[in-house]
Amino acid sequence: MTPAQLKNTIGEGLLSFPVTDFNADGGFNAESYAARLEWLAPYGASALFAAGGTGEFFSLGLEEYQQVVATAVQTCDGQVPIIAGAGGPQPIAIAQAKQAQASGAQGLLLLPHYLTEASQAGLISYVTGVCQSVDIGVIVYNRNVCQLTADSLEILAEACPNLIGFKDGLGQIETMVTIRRRLGDRFSYLGGLPTAEVYAAAYKALGVPVYSSAVFNFIPKTAMRFYNAVKNDDFATVNQLIDDFFLPYLDIRNRCPGYAVSIVKAGAEIVGRSAGKVRAPLTDLTAAEKDALAALIATLPE
Repeated sequence: MTPAQLKNTIGEGLLSFPVTDFNADGGFNAESYAARLEWLAPYGASALFAAGGTGEFFSLGLEEYQQVVATAVQTCDGQVPIIAGAGGPQPIAIAQAKQAQASGAQGLLLLPHYLTEASQAGLISYVTGVCQSVDIGVIVYNRNVCQLTADSLEILAEACPNLIGFKDGLGQIETMVTIRRRLGDRFSYLGGLPTAEVYAAAYKALGVPVYSSAVFNFIPKTAMRFYNAVKNDDFATVNQLIDDFFLPYLDIRNRCPGYAVSIVKAGAEIVGRSAGKVRAPLTDLTAAEKDALAALIATLPE
């Protein structure tokens, strides 16, 4: 898949981040992960992100990272494109990018460099270095310490032909409007705030109709139903699902830092698709919180 083809692919349809499966001893469980992808692939996501944020990218070793991406590509070959996460220190991000391309991933999601603040010139250098290390398409994730401006993105658009996507995890409306208006159709634009469904209708109005769904991991039918409702301006369905499911879901998710990932793994366990526990520094939901989530899931016609 060329970068241009990937841009078109992610320009419409629902995207999702599969969780990464771990054994009881904490190691990567390739067999369970492959079974998860086989289960999710037919539900209609336009692309899946392997080793992304919900996939605990930040907790994977380099060898595990390669195993996760390779397993995803092999499992989903011919069914759904795989976009691999990459990030952290630039030499590691470049190594991951090259591993992902060699494994057959169709694209990269470039995550923040972590920890240190950086100037716009530094961010441009970071993104450029990773983009120029591979031929596949790259989506940059604006979040945390990676906060690119419209000016910087214009420079990157010129320097990096394979930079084809912009994912917003900041929720700064003025910034997002400026970027969308200035860069136009140069990029595909993705909503990337945690539990993106809550923001989906507002982002669609800004010209960002696509987002990635974490709940697709355990309620894929509902995730697709919600996406199609937003796409078709079915506000009755959107509002009903936000009121009855997503707002109570957020109440559980917001109880502890890191629960944006932990609650997804808990949901997978509840529906009989356990991926094991989260890795440190994340913590799992309490038993009472899992019970509350199970009761919430039980209200859905999955």
